[in-house]
Amino acid sequence: MIVVACRTPIGRAYGSLASVSPEALLAPLFDRLIAALPGGFTAIDEVIIGNATGGGGNIARLAALAAGVPLTVPAVTVDRQCGSGLEAVINACRLVQARAGECYLAGGVESVSNAPWRVEKPTTLKQMPRFYPRARFSPDEIGDPEMGIAAENVARQCGISRERQDSFALRSHQRALAAAQQGAFLEEIVALDVNHQRVENDECPRPDTSLARLAALPPVFAADGSVTAGNCCPLNDGAALLLVMSRRRARECGFTQGLLFADACSAGVDPNLLGLGPVPATQKLLRRQPGLTLDRVEAIEFNEAFAAQVLASVDALGIDEHRINPQGGAIALGHPYGASGAIMVTRLFSQLVSQRQSEGYGLAMLGIAGGLGLSALFKGMRL
Repeated sequence: MIVVACRTPIGRAYGSLASVSPEALLAPLFDRLIAALPGGFTAIDEVIIGNATGGGGNIARLAALAAGVPLTVPAVTVDRQCGSGLEAVINACRLVQARAGECYLAGGVESVSNAPWRVEKPTTLKQMPRFYPRARFSPDEIGDPEMGIAAENVARQCGISRERQDSFALRSHQRALAAAQQGAFLEEIVALDVNHQRVENDECPRPDTSLARLAALPPVFAADGSVTAGNCCPLNDGAALLLVMSRRRARECGFTQGLLFADACSAGVDPNLLGLGPVPATQKLLRRQPGLTLDRVEAIEFNEAFAAQVLASVDALGIDEHRINPQGGAIALGHPYGASGAIMVTRLFSQLVSQRQSEGYGLAMLGIAGGLGLSALFKGMRL
C-alpha cells in the first residue's frame, strides 16, 4: 500500500530550483513522510530512489543521511532513465510482496540544473577531452537516436500530425492550470524555501500559450519534422517520495486509505521507436489481470515526454486521448527524468485517494530511452 505521497514543485531547469542540490530537493519530502509515520525513521526498512542524470554514487544514501535518516537504515539508487522513479516505487512494492520488509520510502529525484558534465576520457596524450550529452542506450548497428529524433520516427510511422500534437500540448497546459487553480496540487506539493523565497507552485504551465503560438514554433529535431519545443516536455528539476507499507502495517499505523499496488510490467521495443514502449508493457500487464480492461481504469497517467509518442501509444492501446492526464502532464508540469515516474504515482494517489477516495484503478505508463516501456497498476481503496 502507498499511504502517503508527496512531491516538490517542479522547476524549470536553471530556474527557481537551480540552486537546490538533489539531496536538498528530497529533504523536505523525508520530513513530510516521517511526520506521518508512527515510529519515525526507525520503522523504515530501506530507502529506494530513482535518478537518471546524477553523478553516480548512491544519491538515495546521500539524501537519506542528509535528511537525518539513521545510519542503520540502508538505501539504494535505481536507474531506468525516465522510468527510474516508477521503478523505485515498484521495487519497494515488490519487496513488501516478497515479505522482505514492511516499510519503505521510495521515489525519485532529478536536478538537470546540477547534473554533472559528461566528458569522454582521451585514449592518447594528444587527444582533447570530448563532452557528450548522455549515455548510450543501444548499439549503433541497432540505432540509438536522440529522444527527439525517436519521437519524430514515431510521429512519421504512426501518422501523428503536427496539429494533433499541438492540440494535445495545449490541453495539457490548460488542464494543469485549471487543476492548480482548483487546488488539486495543494496536498501533494511540499513547498521549498530557496534563497529566502518560498517556491510552492510548478514553474512550467503557461497561461499564455495558444494553438497559434504553438503552430508558430519551428521543428527542433528535423527540418521537415513535427516535434517542437511546444509539444514536448521542458527540462526540469524536482523530486517525489512515497511511503510504501504492507497493508497490515498500514492498518497498525492508523492509516485508513491508500493506493494498493496491483502489478507492474516492463517490455522492450525497437530503440528507434522507443516512445511505443508503453504499448507492449501495458498489454502484458492487462493479460495478467483477468477481466480487467482499460475502460475500467479510472485514472491514467502517461508521461508526456513528447506528444507524438503519447498519442501513438494511446491509439495503439485503444485509449481515448482525452482520458489521460486529466490534471495535465509533463508537457505542462515538467519532466524531471528520474522523478517523473514517482510523480505520476503521486498524481494517481491524489486523484484516487486524496481527492476522490475512490475504489477505482489507476495506471502509470512511461516510454524509456533504449526502447523500453514500463506500466504499473494501482487501486485506490480503504483499509
